Amino acid sequence: MQMGEIFLKLAASACAVAALLHFACIPWGADGYRFLGAGEVVADAVASGDWRPPISAALVGTLLLVLAAYALAGAGVIQPLPLLQPVLFGSAAVLLLRAVMFPLLRPMFPGNSDVFWYVSSGAVGLLGLFILLGALWLKK
Repeated sequence: MQMGEIFLKLAASACAVAALLHFACIPWGADGYRFLGAGEVVADAVASGDWRPPISAALVGTLLLVLAAYALAGAGVIQPLPLLQPVLFGSAAVLLLRAVMFPLLRPMFPGNSDVFWYVSSGAVGLLGLFILLGALWLKK
């Protein structure tokens, strides 16, 4: 097994876990959002029946599952998907950008906890790095 495959399998696993956490928030409710660091503003919105946090969680979870599928395709576990290389490199760029831009994003989401910002930014950065390294190694 080559290094690119290993990095992409790690990325696919991380995406799947992150997707499950996002989906778990929906039935778990306000306590789930609070536990995962989304902050009181989001937890209060969920508790009051606001539809936006569950929709956002479902969309992010779905995107993470799509990214997991692309990582598995890049690793050769499943059939190649359309635009495989551009999606992998583009996803890596977006994830790495999100990781380093959190100080600028943070004021736009004042209810999110410090734990949320540091953990999510670290996880997103690591995920972006895994995808980038996997895609680079596979090109060789």
